Amino acid sequence: MVFGCKSVPFDPEKDIPPLNGKVILVTGGNIGLGKQCVLEYARHQPALIWLAARNVDKAQAAVDEIRQQVPNTPPIKVLSMDLSSLDSVVQAARTVITESDCLDILMLNAGVMAAPPGLTQNGYELQFGTNYLGHALLVKLLLPLLERTVGSDRDTSGPPQDVRIVAVSSHALIYAPKEGMLFDLLRKPADDLGAFGRYGQSKLAMVLWTRHLARKYPQFTCVSIHPGIVRTNLVNNATGSPPVVRLLGKVARWGFTSVDQGAHNQLWASVSKDVQSGEYYEPVGIAGAVSPLGEDDALAQKIWDWTEKELERYVV
Repeated sequence: MVFGCKSVPFDPEKDIPPLNGKVILVTGGNIGLGKQCVLEYARHQPALIWLAARNVDKAQAAVDEIRQQVPNTPPIKVLSMDLSSLDSVVQAARTVITESDCLDILMLNAGVMAAPPGLTQNGYELQFGTNYLGHALLVKLLLPLLERTVGSDRDTSGPPQDVRIVAVSSHALIYAPKEGMLFDLLRKPADDLGAFGRYGQSKLAMVLWTRHLARKYPQFTCVSIHPGIVRTNLVNNATGSPPVVRLLGKVARWGFTSVDQGAHNQLWASVSKDVQSGEYYEPVGIAGAVSPLGEDDALAQKIWDWTEKELERYVV
């Protein structure tokens, strides 16, 4: 955290502009920060919101709840997607491309924290594969749609064609290995790293990849953010951490930021005119807070190249 920096005032009700004609996709939109973002976007009447989630029934329940809270709710489509399965990500991307002619805001929100050692369906370390690699593939597959959106001449009363990619990372990237990325462990459970070491590595990868994405695609606004220490279900699901840590987390969580406040930083990053592409922001709108590893452009290039090679088989 950069001490002494003042948070940017942000009120979703007043500071999210009209979203007329816009299409938005939020991963992990059925609960917590993702659900709150869908709710806040819905109040500003975009053309369509894709609510992506692994559990379709829970996603539909979230949609139903949002419809009860927002009069004249805009269309919200449930998108089935399991980020731990790259085949599922491919299918989800195909659905979006088939049914949408534009995509203005892509919020990479879903994730797992401090999970036990394990592998994804495709054989990657579980947290890295879910938090980072699944999202990287989703963006890669949606790039043509995002690029078409930039060149769109849609008649909309909302903001101009300002395509945003917002990646929810975490200040916990400081728990990544001192080397930054242990590439030889990305296809192993990586037991020795510990639950938070694996989590930090996945979140560092997201920051560095987003930083490089901003360089390669200057036509987009690409940022990563830390939402703060928020009272979500992540602590309850951190089953790979020691029991004493889980117990302390459950007690301390009542002092954490509420979900409606916790969503402010990623919402701000998705609409504010003051956002700088490639930056990492802590709540709300505070730049310059990332660790030295998070600014390592050589490591960012290495992660980008590794990722491109791993994902080439999933792009046709």
